[in-house]
Amino acid sequence: MERLTCFEESSMFTIRQTRRGWLQECCGCEAKTEFKWFDTSDGKTDYVATSLEKSGCCIRCLCGGNQPFKMSAKDANDVELLSMNRPLKCPAGPCKCCCYQEISVSSGDKPLGGMVEQFSCCVPRFIISDSDGQSLYKAHMPTCCGGMCYNCTTEGMTCGRACCVIPYHIFPADQAETDNGADPIGKIVSRPKSLLTEIFTDANVFDVYFPAEANAEQKALVCGTAILLNAIMDSEETN
Repeated sequence: MERLTCFEESSMFTIRQTRRGWLQECCGCEAKTEFKWFDTSDGKTDYVATSLEKSGCCIRCLCGGNQPFKMSAKDANDVELLSMNRPLKCPAGPCKCCCYQEISVSSGDKPLGGMVEQFSCCVPRFIISDSDGQSLYKAHMPTCCGGMCYNCTTEGMTCGRACCVIPYHIFPADQAETDNGADPIGKIVSRPKSLLTEIFTDANVFDVYFPAEANAEQKALVCGTAILLNAIMDSEETN
């Protein structure tokens, strides 16, 4: 698709939440989330798009990070590249049997697919699927102890800033063993924020490493996954 050409040659995107609405958040009100999207392949930092949440003030205050929203990613010419829709669902958590967190992604009038939370006992797990419902990837945090615990050492030492890095590893949907240090084909990494950003907002930064064989539509789906993961993290911090 012509709208998704920015994804075709890229191996990595960085999605940065802005400090939009910091005054609202200081007053205890949830602000709309805004993101800047950059192609950061091969050390470059090329601006790609900006996305802004569309949701009501009351629902953001009442749901505290778990609110439903729509979000469009538009380039510098205000052309919509992606549209994302998160419906109202129960907060992400273990041992759920229904009402799973999800997000759907489309480009123009064409649905691309989405991501849906799966049943889990301890570590949250997700499935990324195409528009036909065909599973493409599994996504979850790296694990140890037979998949029962989050392995916080995979991105470096568990001290200093490294302990604040939260990775989600991406695996082929048909890969049976994805726990206990299995090698991922891609990953979404939430990186530590600056102290100033931490004080005034809950802004996050995500480095999105695409699977090597992914096409433009699949890369767009992985970026949509990062948007939902950000919303889930905000919900957990609020609660």
